[in-house]
Amino acid sequence: MNTVPAVAPNATPLKSMLITGASSGIGRATALAAAAAGWKVIACGRDAARLAELAAAQPAIETRAFDLTNLDACCAALGTVVVDVAILNAGHCEYVDMDDFDPALFHRVFEANFFSAVNTVAALLPGLRQGAKLLLVDSLARLLPFTRSEAYGASKAALFYFAKCLEVDLHERGIVVQTVSPGFVRTPLTDRNRFSMPLLIEPEQAAAAILGRLQSGERTGYFPLVFASLIRLLSTLPHRWQTAVCRALARRERSAA
Repeated sequence: MNTVPAVAPNATPLKSMLITGASSGIGRATALAAAAAGWKVIACGRDAARLAELAAAQPAIETRAFDLTNLDACCAALGTVVVDVAILNAGHCEYVDMDDFDPALFHRVFEANFFSAVNTVAALLPGLRQGAKLLLVDSLARLLPFTRSEAYGASKAALFYFAKCLEVDLHERGIVVQTVSPGFVRTPLTDRNRFSMPLLIEPEQAAAAILGRLQSGERTGYFPLVFASLIRLLSTLPHRWQTAVCRALARRERSAA
């Protein structure tokens, strides 16, 4: 059965939550779910029109439109913000073509997936109080060498490592750092995929899992349960077995194209 954790029904939410990448997909669903659960939400993204629609749908949501990959814009938008929770969810995916290997693609993906989180932390850190939480959304893709995922998987692995170092260095300040690694979620990004996406879940399920992770206090989380368990199991295999599995998946993807 494909399930995700639900928000604890008797949990008392904190006061304010900032969510990046809230224009669509997981971020939008999480903003709506958090606002419905009683949070005051600051939803951030680049698409001002979509953010306006989000604010119109839920009056508890305040929006800020800016480019997270631009440090100056990020600091200008968030430099005075004080929140109890920040969910760093902004992301982008492009797949690498070995016949047209483009380093610029790597820069775009890392700017969106990794440096947007670095910029957000830089802007928020001076105002983070003891007891605040940072939750970074990486991906199960970081666990295995999937075909054409050199940029995406590497950026998510970097994000995970960044978060775990923050967990060490922010401990003395009383700031909690958590990560969550999703599998396939139906979003505008995954809608462009032309390969099989096992146990694909809806953004609302992802939002429930993320908010549940905040309430649980666990530092590292994965969802959906069945798919995450399989990927984590495969990641424990010897490296040559991991690559053999991923080569087989790559052949299957090419034959289905």
